[in-house]
Amino acid sequence: MRTTIQHFSFILLISLITSFSIKKTEILNLVTEYKTNPIGIDVQKPRLSWQLNSDEKNVKQTAYEIRVADSKENLESDKNLIWSTLKVESDQSVNVVYKGPALNSMQRVYWQVRIWDDKDRVSKWSIPAYWEMGILDKALWTASYIAMNDITTEKKSHPSQYFRTEFKTEKTINSAKVQITSLGLYELYLNGEKVGNDLFTPGYTSYNKRLQYQTYDVTHMLKANNAIGALVGDGWYRGNIGWKGDYAFYGKQLALLVQLHINYTDGTTETILTNEDWKASYGPILESDMYNGEKYDARLEMDGWAKTGFDDNSWKKVEILKHSKDILVAPQGPPVKAIEEIKPKKLITTPKGEIVLDLGQNIVGWARMKVKGKKGDQVSLKFAEVLDKDGNFYTTNLRAAKATDIYTLKGGGEEVFEPHFTSHGFRFIQVIGYPGTLSLNDITGIVIHSAISPTGSFVTSDPMINQLQSNIQWGQKDNFLDIPTDCPQRDERAGWTGDAQVFSMTAAYNFDVASFYTKWLKDLALDQHENGSVTNVVPDILTGGEGVSAKGGATGWADAAVIIPWTVYQSYGDKRILEEQYDSMKGWVDYMSKQSGNDYLWNDPKHWHWGDWLAYNADKPDYNGSVTEKDLIATAYAYYSTTLLHKIAVIIGKTEDVEKYESLAKNIKTAFIKEYTTPNGRLVSHTQTAYAMALSFDLIPKNLIEKSAAYYAADIEKFGHLTTGFLGTPLLCTTLSKIGRDDLAFMLLNRKEFPSWLYPITMGATTIWERWDTQKPDGTIIEGMNSFNHYSYGAIGEWLYTHVGGLRIDPENPGYKHIIFDPHPGGGLTSANTEFLSLYGKIKSNWKIIDRTFQYEVTVPPNTTATVTLPNAKADEVLLNDAKLKNEFHKIMKQTDDGVQLKLGSGTYKFSYPQKS
Repeated sequence: MRTTIQHFSFILLISLITSFSIKKTEILNLVTEYKTNPIGIDVQKPRLSWQLNSDEKNVKQTAYEIRVADSKENLESDKNLIWSTLKVESDQSVNVVYKGPALNSMQRVYWQVRIWDDKDRVSKWSIPAYWEMGILDKALWTASYIAMNDITTEKKSHPSQYFRTEFKTEKTINSAKVQITSLGLYELYLNGEKVGNDLFTPGYTSYNKRLQYQTYDVTHMLKANNAIGALVGDGWYRGNIGWKGDYAFYGKQLALLVQLHINYTDGTTETILTNEDWKASYGPILESDMYNGEKYDARLEMDGWAKTGFDDNSWKKVEILKHSKDILVAPQGPPVKAIEEIKPKKLITTPKGEIVLDLGQNIVGWARMKVKGKKGDQVSLKFAEVLDKDGNFYTTNLRAAKATDIYTLKGGGEEVFEPHFTSHGFRFIQVIGYPGTLSLNDITGIVIHSAISPTGSFVTSDPMINQLQSNIQWGQKDNFLDIPTDCPQRDERAGWTGDAQVFSMTAAYNFDVASFYTKWLKDLALDQHENGSVTNVVPDILTGGEGVSAKGGATGWADAAVIIPWTVYQSYGDKRILEEQYDSMKGWVDYMSKQSGNDYLWNDPKHWHWGDWLAYNADKPDYNGSVTEKDLIATAYAYYSTTLLHKIAVIIGKTEDVEKYESLAKNIKTAFIKEYTTPNGRLVSHTQTAYAMALSFDLIPKNLIEKSAAYYAADIEKFGHLTTGFLGTPLLCTTLSKIGRDDLAFMLLNRKEFPSWLYPITMGATTIWERWDTQKPDGTIIEGMNSFNHYSYGAIGEWLYTHVGGLRIDPENPGYKHIIFDPHPGGGLTSANTEFLSLYGKIKSNWKIIDRTFQYEVTVPPNTTATVTLPNAKADEVLLNDAKLKNEFHKIMKQTDDGVQLKLGSGTYKFSYPQKS
């Protein structure tokens, strides 16, 4: 008996010690498919991720256990589990695939995880999280598309449509979910309250191939007597789209599809559907156009139209529209939301006498207006990015987009107006016809964009570079509106593939874009031509248009099909996106191979390429310093995408393709060198873009790299500024650093004269410009195609994060499983604080120079490791936390030509040592 008690006491003691120790490690931030507690997903094998939080150093996960149940009670009692991994020996804590039984439509499951560390301590179970499936079986879509009889053949905006019905619930409700989509854009109301806070639903997809639906939990919105109301506008589906004046590009008739599933506590269910019993009407939204704005007549408002008891006798019966339900999909990307509000900074009377408000920031969204006046008073709000050189309201660069909201008052007190299905790109608001005296408090700028979570921060000792970083991030927010648009203000706003491609890695540093790109790339693959050619814009609104440029297949643009999935894989360790996009990637590479032929050179003069778009002075016939031959660029990109595809084939086990694309890449490189490189390392296009591309893509023979690098540096020294366009600019500074010319890279970064990154800031820019000279020093604005909010040149952000800040992805351990810290002070900077919120937790690379001492702080999140290079350091001079490096660091420390290199586990480390001149 005594032995048993002693044994029990020993076990209890060990248990208490283990429990006490592991309390320092928590399991937090459980996400499913990059989302917290998502409902209505249709990924049948979702991926689960979690973070470790610990106040200890060198924390590693060595095993995990996941359990899944249909309720919290079953989960926490460990009974009737749907799936349990048991203990799995693995350090994987990101994108662990659910491998349990197939789940049913609309089934909710709860999950939690615990982990073991390298000291064999087990954590507590995490707080439960959940995910809920959407409609997986298409046969469960029993609702009908309902529509008004207003098929349009006119090229103009039409009134938005209102739909409604009423129903009763006579039992106690356990849960209620509504699935909804529309042809057009919708807003859903239940008992007079808007359902959810998403905007521009169901979102922008290739509507004839994929139509998203949303799921909302409305359990607590239901009563005994209920009314459903929905508002549907033209949006991208039927409205004005592109710059050719197209209307009804995807369809001529709007429609609504709703299914409300109610589960009662007695186990019974009921479904409320869109059918012929619904009614429809027009209302106060007379026009609502993405480019032109909204016309709203408050005198036509129908009070209580989405509540019970409303008199809808004058409303018309709906008709049933036959439209495919097979294309319905749950959304994978983040929804568009109203993210923040900005109050105007100034009220201006321009030289022309215009009343203009200045927000101080170029944004995307609209203005909320408070107004009080007589019935029939009309106020117009016009939107612009800039004032002209004389200080007047400037809208010429909007081209055909009217960007005007018109509100007619109903009278009788203060009224508040916000549009529904339009957005504008603007900093300045012209107010016309405002009754009374306008004040700054009467107008509020509403910032909208896809709800991408901020992940990156880069702050230096230089205010202008900090403004550049702000401009880059604002440009991304403003242009990530469900798709990656080129610009948010003029009559275009299309998902240009080239812009998205060059900016993708910078985008992934600034914000969490994994699900955003996942959604968009699905449309890229669906719109891709059968021959593998990739369209210029996604969703494709150009195919069928005039000119060769409408056909797609432009190098650097279409390569988004390969490069962006690779970016997502590198940034998030997401192997599935490589698998799902593989056929698309392969199609594009095979297309390029066919276009190149037996000599492996893509030099067909009849094939359209955009080339190094908008390179400095490239449009001047007497200037050739920046004109890079398009066939050189095409062949270079063919090589680069082929090398990526070869790597991807290895990663995802496409063994039958590995040798094929490895051999193809070698042949393209050999052909490139033979055709475009002289025996002395000079390129036939003697331009910054050509050298940056060839050196960056590894297209220069090893024995000629030094000579080609010298040509590259000499060209930059000759001009004293950049000459690159959309394709060359993202590679410019990265390649200079690669060849050891940080001095030139920082010179380009710090340059304030035109052309440069900082020149627009000297002109007051708060976003990235489309052209280097969008506005000239004398205030003159280039007319025609010209945007003040075009993120492509913001791709310099990648170099700021990775080189200046020194926070880099290890290509062999993607997703920040292993982090490379390698900062490069220079350019007169005395500090750079770089932070990034990875899937494992916060990463920090913070350096500063104080009194000739280099101080460097790094944070490595739990369950990751890092290699840290302390630039220009001597091992015997380095202090860690104000003490000499400890003996145990000697085993992992290496003196290199660049400084001291260390291998570190998780934790925060503060180094300091004398700064070398």
